[in-house]
This record gives sequence, structure tokens and C-alpha cells, in this order.
Amino acid sequence: MSKALGKRPAIVNLTKPTRSAFEPNKGAKKLTVTKLRTISRSDDVERYYERKKAELTDALVAIFEQQQPRQPLETLYRGVEDICRHGAARELSGTLRVRCESYLNGPLYQSIMRDSGSSNIDMLKAVEKHWGIWNTQSVGDSRFDPALLRDSISTLHVLNIYGKQFELPFLKASRAYLHEFAEELSAASLKSYISACEKLLSREDYRCNAFNFDSTTKRQLMSEAHRILIDHYSEKLLDASSISKLLDENSIESMKALYELLRLSNLQKRLKGPWEDYIKNTGSAIVNDTSRGDEMVVRLLGFRRALDIMVRDAFEKDDDLAHSLRQAFDSFINDKKKHSTSGYGNLDGWRDDCEDRVDAEKSGQASTGDEDAELDRQLDKALELFRFIEGKGVFEAFYKQDLARRLLMGRSASADAERSMLAKLKSECGSDFTRNLEQMFKDQQMARDEMISYKAWREGNGHIKGKLDLNVSILSAAAWPTYPDTQLLLPDEVASQIEQFDAYYVNKHTGRRLTWKHSLAHCVVKASFNKGPKELLVSAYQAVVLTIFNQADDPMSYQQIAERSGLSGQDLDRTLQSLACGKIRVLTKTPKGKDVNPTDTFMVNKSFSDPKFRIKINQIQLKETKEENKETHERVARDRQFETQAAIVRIMKSRKTMTHANLVAEVINQTKKRGAVDTSEIKKNIEK
Repeated sequence: MSKALGKRPAIVNLTKPTRSAFEPNKGAKKLTVTKLRTISRSDDVERYYERKKAELTDALVAIFEQQQPRQPLETLYRGVEDICRHGAARELSGTLRVRCESYLNGPLYQSIMRDSGSSNIDMLKAVEKHWGIWNTQSVGDSRFDPALLRDSISTLHVLNIYGKQFELPFLKASRAYLHEFAEELSAASLKSYISACEKLLSREDYRCNAFNFDSTTKRQLMSEAHRILIDHYSEKLLDASSISKLLDENSIESMKALYELLRLSNLQKRLKGPWEDYIKNTGSAIVNDTSRGDEMVVRLLGFRRALDIMVRDAFEKDDDLAHSLRQAFDSFINDKKKHSTSGYGNLDGWRDDCEDRVDAEKSGQASTGDEDAELDRQLDKALELFRFIEGKGVFEAFYKQDLARRLLMGRSASADAERSMLAKLKSECGSDFTRNLEQMFKDQQMARDEMISYKAWREGNGHIKGKLDLNVSILSAAAWPTYPDTQLLLPDEVASQIEQFDAYYVNKHTGRRLTWKHSLAHCVVKASFNKGPKELLVSAYQAVVLTIFNQADDPMSYQQIAERSGLSGQDLDRTLQSLACGKIRVLTKTPKGKDVNPTDTFMVNKSFSDPKFRIKINQIQLKETKEENKETHERVARDRQFETQAAIVRIMKSRKTMTHANLVAEVINQTKKRGAVDTSEIKKNIEK
């Protein structure tokens, strides 16, 4: 009986009950507690593992001395498992190995030699004798007979004394055992506690069925087990930090066991709090990790995928926890107070467009299959996060800036990918959301048609084709982001071509005016070096600086370059830095260094070499300042106010009369596709 139930005390007493030690006439004894002190949880855990190590050492000593260990072997086995899960398996193995080797080479060897006599047969008999002793000591008393126990329980039923003489003592002994079991493991890690409880409950259920216990006995026993192991230790089972650790480890098996344990006592709904806290804290950490900003979207998608799998495989698709997942995602993505960059750090990661990542995956990381289907799948995954974002107007502003940069600089991984994303955004948010974005694509096509017409006009008017091949993108100002005007002293041939196109365009389109944005221009420059010619893909700023050196072989000062190029400040610094301090150095700087100073001088690096003929020199990008970021948000807020006011006017014109509450509700309904508008803002705009 003790082996089957884990070393429980003997419980069969068919004569008379034990007399209680309680003496009511003498009253309660006074209990005095001294030296009360608080022990931290970490200290408590470490003391638990040290106690387990000491118990294992004591058990070994008892076995070496041919005595029975004080602790049941089941308890010792659990202790070994907990220590191994704690990460001390190697240390424990080494300690036990040293002690066993010391015993084998010392006392055991001497005992065998004393019993061996003079012949080989005596030696073999001595070894066999001590091996039998060792097995008996290390394995313990294995004489448990399940058939005998089952038959004995049946006998109790036949004699009609099962309920009177067996069940109550059995349940009492079981309660004591369960309390001892839970208390012993309470200092262990949550993972160890869950595993031990799961195994114990499984064994108890099996024994109740296998040994003919009454259904009422089983029901009471399992109820007591749930109350003692789960209800009494619910604080441990629902500890937020421990659950976070299991979720960080993506331990689906342990979380599934935890969910099942809590459900046995109908406590699974209390898992919602730690679950939401983990999602919010981990998600916010990803969003605010500026050092890995480029990976934010990919990390959030991976995080969401892992949580979905957890709900499916560990929580059995629990509706409450699935809903909590969505709420928590919505909370941390739109929590302006916790996010950096003027409260909208949650949107900054979207600046690296989805198809850039798909393009990288196509180069070797993506799974085999149709590339278009893979691209479409990746875009759908990106939209999963987009649906959580309330500030869709802010997203549109930043997306518009990045899309414009890709289209104008020719950096888009795929035109089809851009249009596919645009179609998905239109389906998600409506045509108003994507109107300007669609106009950008139309402008690109119109610009190509305009250039075909211009080149035909030049040929028809007898213009000689020069070394310069001019290509102009004409953009409608309302659809594209605003760009600053910069002063740039262009080479004569470039300036002449631009003037010619300007005259052609203004003459063709009466009433229109062109504003040239040189900061967006890029070109191919042919350069000659000692080791051969190269073609350099550069920005307009870089090209202007490089052409200055056509008229000078001597080093040029920073000030001279500024005067001849028209550039100044950060524009000039970043341009010179990209040409003389980057990975590809077609200019040399004196003195050497990574930064550009007004006292530096520059000259052509005639010894420049590169295995490629056409080389792209990246312009060093100036990170968006907080002021620029703030200005973008303020502009979006102003646009939202105008949109809200327009919605109010449309509704009032069509309805004539309606209650204030209905008006607010209808405004929310008409503007929700571009993001939520605060009710207080709607009321202010109604007053306006």
C-alpha cells in the first residue's frame, strides 16, 4: 500500500478508532513564535534545492551502510528531476559519481576481499552477494503486489466494511500525503510543480480505477487533490513572472499542463491576467527596441504567431484567452504613453516596407513554392498588425513618405508587390485612404508618357543628342509628400537641359509651373581612375560634388566645394562623408576620419579600385528628427479635424435633424476606416 500511494502511513484498523489527543478541559496551549524573518522567494528556492541535494547524499550514505533511506525513493526521484530541471544536472552527476567511486574502491572493495577467500569461485560468490545487497538497497522494497491489494479491496466490499473502516482512514491518509507532497514542491520552480502535480494526479486516477475503489472514493480523493494541489497553491500556479518565463521559453507542454490543472478547479479564467500582462510587456519591449527597429514588424509577426499556436495547442482554442490576445495586442500597439518617438513608436517599424523582407526571403530563406503566393501570404501577415493600429492616418502619412522614396529612387523590390499592398489597404480602409497613394502610381505612368513625348519633340525639332540623357518625373503636388527646396549649382549641360524641358512643359501645359526637387534626383556618372573606368550610381548632390573635381587636380577645401556646389550644412557634410568616409571612397579626405569638418581638404582617389564596373554609392541618410516626426503627427491631426468636420456637414445636410448622440455615432461610423477619433474631438468639431 505504501509503495502504490507514495509511502503513505498504514491505514487499516478494524478494531477501534484511535483516541484523540485533544483535551478540551485544559484549553488551548499557547503558541509562541520567535525569530520571525522574511525569506525572499529566490532564497526559498535555493534552500529547497540544497535540501534535496542533502537528502540524496544521506540516501547514498544509508545505502552504502546497508540501511533503508529515510526518504521514500519516489521523493528522491522527484528531487533528482527538479535539480536537473534547475540546470544542475552536470554538477549533481559529478557529485554522485565521485561518492559512488569512493565507496566502490574503498569499503565495498575491502568487504569483497574479506569474503572472497582464496579461490576464484569464492571471489565470484562475494561479488554476487554484494551486488544483491546493492540492488535491494538502491531499488528499495519492491514486493508490492497489485493483485493482492485489488483482492483485499474487494474483500472489504464483501465484508461490508469498505465505507466504515477503510474509506475515511484512506482519505485522511491521502490528505496528509497530498499536503506533504505540495509543501515539499512549493519551493520548486513552476515548471517542476506543474509536472509533478500532473504525474501525481494521473497516478492517483489510475490507482483508483485499477484497485476497485468506489466511484465516491475516487471523486472525493480527486476533489481533495484538486483543492490541495491547485486551489491552495493557485497563487504559485498564477504567478505572473513564472508564467512569463514559461511563455518566453515557448513551453507549450508546460502551459498546456498548467491550463489543464487550472481547469480542474475551474480557475482557467484567472490565467487571463498574467497572459495579457505578458503580451503587453513583451510587445511593448519589441516596439520600443530602437536598436532593432528594422526588425520590429518581423518580430511582432513572429510573436503573434507563437501566441496563436499557444492558444491553439496549449489552451485548446479557449475563446476568452484568444480574445485577450487580441485585446492585449491592440493595447500595446496603440499605447501612446509607453511608446517612444513622440508617442508613435508603434508605427515607425512600418517604414521598412513588407516587400523588402519578402525580396530578402526570395534570395534563399523562403520556402519553395510560387513566389507570388508567398508574397501575398507575407502581405496578409503584415496586415494582421495593421488592423490593430488605431492611428491609420498616421500610418498613411509615413507609408506615403516611404512609398514615394521607393518609387522615385527606384528602390522598390517589386512593382507588383507595391500594387498588391495598395489593393489590400484599399480593401481594408476604403478608397479614400488610398486615393493619394494610387495617384502616385498614376503620376509615374504619366511621367513616362511625358518623357516619350518630350524626346519625340526634341528629335522632331532637330536637337542634337548630347552626352546627357535627362529623365524627369512630373508629380502632382497634392498626392506626394512635401520636400524642401534646396539651392544647387548644376553643371552647365545639366542646367541647359533642365531649362529646355521646363520651357517645353510650360508651353505645352498652359497655367502649370514646375518646381525642381534636386534632393530626389539621382544619376549615373562615368569616372576614370588609374585602374580603369567605372560607372558610379550617385545622387544629384554627389554628382555635383564629383564634377567639381573635373576642373582641379589639386586638393580642394571644404569651403571651396561649398561655394562651387551651392551645398551647405548637413547636406554638404553628408554628401562628402558618403564619398570620402564610407565603404566606397572615390575621394580622399585630409586628415583621415569618419567625420567631416570645415577644415578638411578633399581630392580624387585616383588609386580607387573595385571588382564591379557599375558601383552604387549610398547617400548617408539623415535620421528623422523628433521635430519632423512631431510635425508629421500634427499635420495628420489637422487633416483628421478637417475630415471630421466634413463628415459632420455631410451628415447634417442629409439628415436635417438628429440628436447629438446619433450625430456623434454617425461621425464615428463614417471616419472609422482611417482610425478612431476621440469622442471629445468630435464634440469640439461639432461646436466649430
